[in-house]
Amino acid sequence: MIEPSKHKPNRQSPQDAIDISDFVYAATGARVRRLTMPDGTHWFPAVDVCKELGYTNSRQALADHVPNDHREILETVTGAYGLDIPAGREWRRDLNVISLQGLILLVNACTKPACAPFKQWVAEVIETVQREGSYTLEEAEVQPADPGAPIAYAMPEQVAEAIVRLEAHNLQMDGELAVAQRESLALQREMLAAQRATLVAQEAIAQAMGRIADRLDVLAPGRPAVVDAPTLQPTTESVLADWRQRLSVTEDVWTVAVVIAPVLVEEGELREPLESIASRTGLTVHRVNECLRLLRQHACIRSRGGAEDGAPVYVLNGS
Repeated sequence: MIEPSKHKPNRQSPQDAIDISDFVYAATGARVRRLTMPDGTHWFPAVDVCKELGYTNSRQALADHVPNDHREILETVTGAYGLDIPAGREWRRDLNVISLQGLILLVNACTKPACAPFKQWVAEVIETVQREGSYTLEEAEVQPADPGAPIAYAMPEQVAEAIVRLEAHNLQMDGELAVAQRESLALQREMLAAQRATLVAQEAIAQAMGRIADRLDVLAPGRPAVVDAPTLQPTTESVLADWRQRLSVTEDVWTVAVVIAPVLVEEGELREPLESIASRTGLTVHRVNECLRLLRQHACIRSRGGAEDGAPVYVLNGS
């Protein structure tokens, strides 16, 4: 049978017997970006697949393992169907994409242990076809009740087990990340409590020195006037105490404040990209921007333009 050209649109979209997202997840261990064409064919960014499979050089991996028939440029694939390039910086016109068969070829060439169940199933399919002339998925015990709904098929055991193991691993990683974030927040609270205690001690010392000066003035009214001490430079503790008096903030705003206050005091300004602050606080970039805006509104910080790399520049209010 002559197969239709891969560049010629086929308006009939076949139903995937196995959900394509689960299929790719079982093969690569990740939710890889995908473009599905009107004829039901799937294309994947080669760089995504190679990254998840551990290939350090995606171009070399394609040259070694994927024939030209199963790799293409994104603009060529979408243009064959009269489609536009997907929006977003990562979807470039010259992006290398591979077909589902190309993805499977990369998986079969991969040496990661996580790929073993999938490769075992592929070998089982080939052996079954050689022996029986075909390979058929078992129909699921429960079929869709809607009239005209596509038939549901039971997922192969090796693929299902791979998905279960990978999902369990991801849940474990998510749990460990959550624990690490809680520990980080707890440590920040302890540091803040220590800073507040230091500030209270400094205020007590200042008050005591003021009382001593008043007492000396009473005992020796004719003594030379005391030269005023130079204005003390702000400290992280004094800045945070001042901010605490200015506004009542939520936990995430105070988390951002604790991170940026030492930089503003020690360096005189903050030139850190929002993405960097987000990674240090565990917040989203959008939420970090909202926290900074709240600190500006309450005159804690003020903007001083932008840095050469586009990062916003902030200084302490009054600097």
